[in-house]
Amino acid sequence: MERLVLILAMSSPAWAGDGPTRTVADARQLQDALDHARPGETIRVAPGEYRGSFAARGLRGEPGRPILLKASDPDRRPVFRGGETGLHLSRVAHVELDGLVFAGATGNGINIDDGGVLEEPSHHVLVRNAIVRDVGPTGNRDGIKLSGVDEFRVEGCTVERWGDGGSAIDMVGCHRGEILGCTFRHGDGAGDSGVQAKGGSRGILIRACRFEHAGRRAINIGGSTGLAFFRPRPEGFEARDVTVEDCTFVGSMAPIAFVGADGAVVRHNTIYRPGRWAFRILQETRAPGFVPCRRGQVLDNLIAYRSEEMAAAINVGDATEPGSFTLARNAWYCLDAPGRSRPRLPIPETDGTYGIAPGFRDAEAGDLRLRPDSPVRSAGARADGMR
Repeated sequence: MERLVLILAMSSPAWAGDGPTRTVADARQLQDALDHARPGETIRVAPGEYRGSFAARGLRGEPGRPILLKASDPDRRPVFRGGETGLHLSRVAHVELDGLVFAGATGNGINIDDGGVLEEPSHHVLVRNAIVRDVGPTGNRDGIKLSGVDEFRVEGCTVERWGDGGSAIDMVGCHRGEILGCTFRHGDGAGDSGVQAKGGSRGILIRACRFEHAGRRAINIGGSTGLAFFRPRPEGFEARDVTVEDCTFVGSMAPIAFVGADGAVVRHNTIYRPGRWAFRILQETRAPGFVPCRRGQVLDNLIAYRSEEMAAAINVGDATEPGSFTLARNAWYCLDAPGRSRPRLPIPETDGTYGIAPGFRDAEAGDLRLRPDSPVRSAGARADGMR
């Protein structure tokens, strides 16, 4: 029900209402507009480069009257170039970003947080059609950093190349959010993760996204968080109630990792040539009161792999509860040895299929959609969710 409310509340196009509109064309005008924005205002950012770090604290729209920061010309997007953080928003509400480009930040491309007030999250935030690239490149540097943000959506964004210890999108203590139709590109050994939800994150949907060599773990459901950084407080899990569906993964050492998660659903995804494992079940946070990684569901996925690349289908670490996981109806296909497509699984699987050629349209060219006559069409990313 919480997710339905969120979808209904944020499913409309980016705000283009009848409130005041201001067009900015240089860095000084942009910062001044951020400093003085009011509910319902649209800030149109003219084409060009905007150098340095931009920030706003306490930027607060209202229900039905968000503050919108958008490209004035979608065909000639403004570029926020360099700086420690391209744009840092703290303690914000009902704020939307649309069509902006962030390049070359040394810290984070976009950083949205609660200003350190853990009981009062930023909320109702939309980041749409953003491009974030070339962040870092070393250290824990994220394309989009979200800390203490509730009721949010990141949609239609592209993140390319982030810090070698960071994530394309890093969520710490975030709740009731969606990541929809985004693309993430990096390298299998570069970047810690593509999308990460940790620090008590809960109620997160990741849908219809494409991960191309998006770090060592393309999606980290959970992670390792210092206790002081959980929002609003540690509750015994790194992540809970996370859903990953209709996504496509190319490469990565492990496309999906469950790490200190207490309940997650991974379904209808297409995984192509994972570098070492298809899935991992791990426990990194060992503080008292934390449950072991448990209650994951891996359903209706399509995994196409090469025998010399995938060492094991599922890697299970200590202090976890793999027996609480459910595996069902996944389709496994070994590209170089179809007759050996049935992997050794540490968890019993129900109604899996093995060794049936999936019938990709053009896998070598990156088109992992299934042909209409594919015998495994019930598995993998569904057509209406493919990217």
